[in-house]
Amino acid sequence: MNKKIVFVISLLVFICVFLGACIRVDRPESDSDLTNSDSLFKQEEYKPYPVKTKTINGVDYLMSRTPAGKIGGTFVTSTIGEGPKTFNSWNSMDATSSQAADIMFDALVTTDAYTGEVIPKLAKSVKVLPDNKTYIIELRHGLKWSDGKPITADDVYFTWNTIIFGGYGNTSTRDAMYVGDKLPTIAKIDKYTVKFVTPEPFSPFLRQLSVPIAPKHVLEPVTKQGKRAFASFWSSNTKPSDFVTSGAFRLKEYVPAQRLVYERNPDYYMIDEKGNKLPYLDKYIILIVGDLNNELLKFKSGELDMVSLRSTNVALFKEQEKHSDYKIYNLGPDTGTMYFSFNLNTRKNDKGKYYVNPIKQKWFNDVNFRTAVDYALDRENMVFNIASGVAAPLFTPEPLSSIYLNEEVAKGHPQDMQKARELLKKSGFYWKKGKLYDKDGHKVEFDLYTNAGNTERESIGVMVKQDLEDLGMTVNFKPIEFNTLVSKLVNTNDFDTVIMGFTGSPLEPYGGKNVWYSNGTLHLFNMRKTPQENKILFPWEKKLNELFDKASLELDFDKRNLIYEEYQKLIYDEKPIIYLYSPIRIVAIRKKFANIYPTPLGGVAHNLEEVYVK
Repeated sequence: MNKKIVFVISLLVFICVFLGACIRVDRPESDSDLTNSDSLFKQEEYKPYPVKTKTINGVDYLMSRTPAGKIGGTFVTSTIGEGPKTFNSWNSMDATSSQAADIMFDALVTTDAYTGEVIPKLAKSVKVLPDNKTYIIELRHGLKWSDGKPITADDVYFTWNTIIFGGYGNTSTRDAMYVGDKLPTIAKIDKYTVKFVTPEPFSPFLRQLSVPIAPKHVLEPVTKQGKRAFASFWSSNTKPSDFVTSGAFRLKEYVPAQRLVYERNPDYYMIDEKGNKLPYLDKYIILIVGDLNNELLKFKSGELDMVSLRSTNVALFKEQEKHSDYKIYNLGPDTGTMYFSFNLNTRKNDKGKYYVNPIKQKWFNDVNFRTAVDYALDRENMVFNIASGVAAPLFTPEPLSSIYLNEEVAKGHPQDMQKARELLKKSGFYWKKGKLYDKDGHKVEFDLYTNAGNTERESIGVMVKQDLEDLGMTVNFKPIEFNTLVSKLVNTNDFDTVIMGFTGSPLEPYGGKNVWYSNGTLHLFNMRKTPQENKILFPWEKKLNELFDKASLELDFDKRNLIYEEYQKLIYDEKPIIYLYSPIRIVAIRKKFANIYPTPLGGVAHNLEEVYVK
């Protein structure tokens, strides 16, 4: 691993201890303890055991990296919204569905939550040959699916060659694998070994292998029925007993809009130093809660074992921590991003109707209009009033903890209504009785969506609405159910503007290619449905494509860094997406659990297999 990457990753732990330096919003002295991480949130640094394999009776077990625990107990966490739309991990389009499905399946590799390095999971070993294009991956021997069938190279070959490279389900992984117009190839060497070859040295390749492996004997008959059949397979109506899985937990019960109950996989391939099979927990339960307030109430009542704390709740919970049954951890800046986005789509749907009203198209596609909106937003007010100072203003598509962060772009700018007005005047907008009109006399009015139940985003929406109405715009703020919103964004493109968030990684911007590439499945601000539509691009969209292609072929960290800094500057200048603020991740978890070693990369329960009840 590049020495600079190792060095910067090590600083992520430091962030957890000295977070105050990241906060750039002045607050009253009474709130200063919220970010005084040295005195309030300092936690012991943990050095995990190295990744090792132990072969017993022909099974290549993955050794636990934490002290041995004991079997038994239940861990209860939560998710906001209505629950998963699918349990098909390879067709999931949203974070809730991915969370619900991915826990049941393992991938060849994963990212080490402690170091950021790529480490084996289902794979026993990963070898990169000197040409930097050939990857030899040997699976662990003796592993089985939950129905008793062996996990072999046939499953790996099928997952990658048929499902992913064949374009089944969510094509984001496939799209991120293209090198120019070519995909990597995969070949089966023997029962437990496969070989990948990339067209050129491809720097993000290893991290892309973190896609769950599918059981060929179950899914191959489905793929033969076509992509529509595959997309509907393992839906949210599937009986738990029908799933064939490889993960530490398997679904036992799903009650829509109420809970997901997972049970321990007794044949999982991880063992501790005493030879006990993991996971330790008997059950892992995800309660489906309607909103953030309900989530907090359930934690207070003891129904939840872990909860993310926001805004004023941090001070309240911290004050009570010494006399409580929970412990609070500070994980540093969120690895995801919160944003406001326009719909820049100028095309028509298959019924001949414009996705976006042509009048609004002119506003949204005017960079002066978008920049005026950016300058009208009071991020510091959002940080102070919504996050109670436990956050920092955000101006880049990369999280503040990113090792590729463009520091100049990250500095951003303060709210400036005068500049916003000047930019609008430059494009012919004018005001009449306090309302904004375009040069053709149309009143500036549009809809703003976010997902209902996420009280943080709802609060942001209220403040964005007020800021823009101070500029003379009429904003119809409409929080709606999450799955309905996802459909609007991804399927029908039926929206004007939206407040949402993207999950992310501080280690690899290329993971966001499906957002920034012009034909990406999450290119929400200008979704394209067909290859024909992708032939007409904005100049800056074309430049984004070029930058991500260039970064993927560059192996030198410093050179890649310059490319990723340029992409961040391009987004900042063109503003198809306007970033708002980055919350500080603060999590409370019951003290009854052991083997809790939080990291900025993995969160609090990243090693769920190793967690146990004391």
